Amino acid sequence: MESGTEAVRLTAWVRGRVQGVGFRWWTRSRALELGLTGAATNLADGRVEVVAEGSRGDCERLLEHLKGGLAPGRVDSVVERWASPGGTFTGFVER
Repeated sequence: MESGTEAVRLTAWVRGRVQGVGFRWWTRSRALELGLTGAATNLADGRVEVVAEGSRGDCERLLEHLKGGLAPGRVDSVVERWASPGGTFTGFVER
């Protein structure tokens, strides 16, 4: 298997002004463009949790989008965790 094509789960916690600004919708759009499944969820502490599954390369591209400065609102920091995919998602949803 080529590097970057193995299936992974990316969990990213995005901190900043990311609630109430269309951030989850924007994230969902980017994820669907990349063919990823998962969810973008508002957390009680003001962060957005993004869970995405797909090829490592596509998940890395989504992470670049999250950190890239073009997202709505303001991203102050992104903490990421990589794991094996759970396979529980169909599509990409906002929660």
